[in-house]
Amino acid sequence: MLEFGVIGYGGRISSIVDLLFKSGEARPVAIMDTDIRAAKARAEEKGYSDLRYYSDADEMLQKEQLDGVLVGTRCSTHTHYAVLVAKYKIPLFLEKPVCIHEEDLDRLRAILPDMDDITVVSFPLRTSMLLQKVKEITDTGRLGTIEHVQAYNNVPYGRGYYHKWYRDENETGGLFLQKATHDLDYINYLLGDNRPVRICAVKSKQVFKGNEPAGKLCADCDKTDTCPESPKNVKKNGDRYIIGPYCCFATDTGNEDSGSAIIEYESGMHVVYSQNFIARNGAGKRGARLIGYRGTLEFDWVTNTIRVFRHLENINEEYVLNGTSGSHFGGDANLCENFLAVMTGKARSIAPLHEGILSASMCLAARRSSEEHVFVDIRE
Repeated sequence: MLEFGVIGYGGRISSIVDLLFKSGEARPVAIMDTDIRAAKARAEEKGYSDLRYYSDADEMLQKEQLDGVLVGTRCSTHTHYAVLVAKYKIPLFLEKPVCIHEEDLDRLRAILPDMDDITVVSFPLRTSMLLQKVKEITDTGRLGTIEHVQAYNNVPYGRGYYHKWYRDENETGGLFLQKATHDLDYINYLLGDNRPVRICAVKSKQVFKGNEPAGKLCADCDKTDTCPESPKNVKKNGDRYIIGPYCCFATDTGNEDSGSAIIEYESGMHVVYSQNFIARNGAGKRGARLIGYRGTLEFDWVTNTIRVFRHLENINEEYVLNGTSGSHFGGDANLCENFLAVMTGKARSIAPLHEGILSASMCLAARRSSEEHVFVDIRE
């Protein structure tokens, strides 16, 4: 039985812990968290016992004989803990984004020789069944060479980035790093050896802003009946996504609510990507159109569909994928299966560290471009 430790036992990483444990091949034995009481409560609620708890990650890594480590801390500390785990050369499951600051990119590049193939970055979209089928089709050459990509993410659960701690850009780095990091990674994965070279981007904050006092709580508001973002009205409107405690129209509400980027690749082709956090309910959509001379392919995770338009034969095809349930459209389960194999030394990572660095580099470049209104070169 493989034994692993967790650094930062939050809600997201706890789902990965559950998937690894349910495999029957691994179990958690140690947890480091800055809030040990909350970590214990979460572990006990899920039925995990005989865990050892630490308030210091280095102490945990020194004392425990671990087959793997999961890092699920807030985004601002991902690099710090990745570098720490690298000292011990232990297989690592690292939450995205791998960093939110330019200066952290070189710190991560320095550990690539030891950690690249044994780090699984949390990029479940690239491992989802839908994208694997897209990759299978595009690799056959049925579209010809992919010469243009139009990608989009209309996020129906975006209110979490304004009502919860995610509103603090010092922790998230902004929404290119929070969301686009996934999408730019799967685009790079589909394009293979054709690598990105420069980017320009814009971002807007049009909705989630206002003059309410900083730190204001929804519970303290006298506008519950009229505010469309109040828990009462969100529930009444059928939105299934639970909001956080803070007012999203306060002066300290961070994060843009839409952003777009144009990325040029080595071949000269370019990608257009756009995301927004205003769409709700049935307006949610995530996917892309891949366009080649011989054909166009479009796919959407929300509907689990792939459509292929064969230009030269005037034939259209449609694939509807079944059995794609599970977190991140089944991609998390595939990542965990790979991490189990990485821990045993039977496989290399299918979402290696260098891809996490590239995606973060692109997102940081997009953020800089949107703030300085310039094209920014992307460093591999």
